[in-house]
Amino acid sequence: MADHRSFSLWWLALAAGAIPLLTIHATFFISALEGHVPLCIPYWDGCTSISRTGRYGTAYFLFKGTMLPAALLGILFWWLNGRWLRQLGVHGASAAWVPWLGLIACVSLGAYTLALGHEGDGFNLIRRIGVVLYFALTFISQLLVSAALRSHPNWHTQGDRLLKWCQLTLGVGIVSVILDGVAPAFYSQRDDAFEWVLALLINIHALWLAWLWRASRFRARFWAG
Repeated sequence: MADHRSFSLWWLALAAGAIPLLTIHATFFISALEGHVPLCIPYWDGCTSISRTGRYGTAYFLFKGTMLPAALLGILFWWLNGRWLRQLGVHGASAAWVPWLGLIACVSLGAYTLALGHEGDGFNLIRRIGVVLYFALTFISQLLVSAALRSHPNWHTQGDRLLKWCQLTLGVGIVSVILDGVAPAFYSQRDDAFEWVLALLINIHALWLAWLWRASRFRARFWAG
């Protein structure tokens, strides 16, 4: 019987994956309508970076107004992933490291968002470091959760599928690095498209975890008593 003081939280994981994904598409279309970026298929054309969609006009306020709360939500999401793994019986390094890596990733996302739209070498450095840490540490956190599920007797099938998804994400990242080294002229025309694809893959993983939270009937309490 469910504890009436605990809460079903799959909707929080759903929001953690959906809000960033919806935001970058909304700011892209708004920026395109206002003439700040070209209207295209960013996943293929690489016509604009995700950052550029949130730098100007109405999209500037939408981007900051949603991505900053999304960063805070992400911190809670990764902390709860640690609790979820422990509820499933995983008590190793994955459950211990996931909340901390997720915390740094989401703080980096917040720093990147705050620096977006401001000029200067310092702001540029914050944006670069922020986006690199966000993507890298979010990926590592997803990899740890996926590996933990793969070793679980009841969730190994889903864990295996999530690991394959992580391999796809890693593969996209490796291809981008190779292209940057062997065909820099071509890559410079497509680097933004790789960023869009990576953002899509990372947020779909979060949506997948939301479905698993719901399937496992994950509930949590935020206070004792």
